Amino acid sequence: MTTPAIRSELRFILNGQDISLKDVGPSQTLLDWLRLSRSLKGTKEGCAEGDCGACTVLVGRLTPEGGLVYEGVNACIRFLGSLDGCHVVTIEHVAGRDGNLHPVQQAMIDCHGSQCGFCTPGFVMSLYGLWMQTPNPTDQQIETALQGNLCRCTGYEPILRAARTISSYGGTKKDPLFVERETMIARLQALRDGGRVEIGEGRNRLVVPADLDDFASILEVSPTATVVAGSTDVGLWVTKHMRDISPAVFIAGLEELKSIAVKDGIISIGAGVTYSEAIATISQHVPALGALITRIGGQQVRNMGTIGGNIANGSPIGDTPPPLIALGASLTLRKGAVRRTVALEDYFIAYGKQDRQPGEFVEAVHVPIPAAMEKFAIYKVTKRRDEDITATLGAFRLTLAADGTVEEIRIAYGGMAGTPKRAFAVEKALLGKPWSESTVEDAMEQYAEDYTPLSDMRATAEYRALAAKNLLLRFYLETTSSATAAQVSRYEAA
Repeated sequence: MTTPAIRSELRFILNGQDISLKDVGPSQTLLDWLRLSRSLKGTKEGCAEGDCGACTVLVGRLTPEGGLVYEGVNACIRFLGSLDGCHVVTIEHVAGRDGNLHPVQQAMIDCHGSQCGFCTPGFVMSLYGLWMQTPNPTDQQIETALQGNLCRCTGYEPILRAARTISSYGGTKKDPLFVERETMIARLQALRDGGRVEIGEGRNRLVVPADLDDFASILEVSPTATVVAGSTDVGLWVTKHMRDISPAVFIAGLEELKSIAVKDGIISIGAGVTYSEAIATISQHVPALGALITRIGGQQVRNMGTIGGNIANGSPIGDTPPPLIALGASLTLRKGAVRRTVALEDYFIAYGKQDRQPGEFVEAVHVPIPAAMEKFAIYKVTKRRDEDITATLGAFRLTLAADGTVEEIRIAYGGMAGTPKRAFAVEKALLGKPWSESTVEDAMEQYAEDYTPLSDMRATAEYRALAAKNLLLRFYLETTSSATAAQVSRYEAA
């Protein structure tokens, strides 16, 4: 394996300016750098954990096909080390060059979408990102795009009205980011030199691998390094827990980890694929899993966070592992040039402990697509529907025999144990039995054998235990009734 050339500076574009940084710490956030080093104060800090959206900026990145996509991200938990080869656009760059306001800004003013104004730059940037991709969005698309933006003043309706009217103030084809698209692509391509970025030494070292093989070799030599993909979790280690993440290896730009393929009934997803990149394919083949993704964080978090990272972190309340376990997913783990495959349910050993050797990393996850006759559902229980962390989450996959008995069933939960975990005792109580309410009610008594949940700020142990049982009953009712599903969106209800 050839060692690539090493560059000692980060290179990206801020608004219209080329940036080269040689003095960058592994834990330095984009928000702090914008405000403290560049005096760009329009980007605000509200929560410092990716929840409120006041810090939203757009980050443009080249796609494997040679295009350029802009996405809203949380600058408060986005590290500078992840921006090599990107275009960062802040609120200061939005106004038209002729002195007029941008269509998004003018719509917000005319519809009275701002009061105190603290959250307004973040809303403008989120709506800007939506408008570029969908100039005439539906109400549901608008609300999805704004899940990660909080406002204490307006009640949101003026902002929604503004979002509906943006295109009446001008078309996207005249927008500077569209007009200058080819020029910006050329500028970003010029920043790509195929080399590795290394800044700092020892415990203050920042590394951006040249490619996947380079990443594998770096991690093999430095197995204790913090691997940073989307930083939606690692960012909070820094902003909330003041943890030292150095040395840090930033892998968000590795194209080899961005692949999504469907073959022989299996969806193979590279560990660097974000939720936003995966949702179309997943929704097509596993609709219930696609619906779950829309409830993971806000749009900014989904633009940054990766499915591979959600698995690798090993959190007992990670949203994707329970449904992936229920589907029978497996992982490709890699160390150096050596790969191995492990069932996802076996990857989680105990709280904070996974079946991952020093220097080994998650390279891909492989998800079986449920057959047409199988029944599959996911239920996420939270205090609020959108942008909230799970109290408990249940995933169910069922195959019935011709006589109506349970031929196969896989049940997995998050938030019920120290790891995402299958309900083996409950499954055993159901297997081979008629799929009936009495069978389900009898099986519900076995939950105490499978799980001993804890109490915390999200739910008590007693609540979790009861909710888990009721989710199984809900799954039974929804799979045996022709009535409308128990949970529908307000758009479907209308």
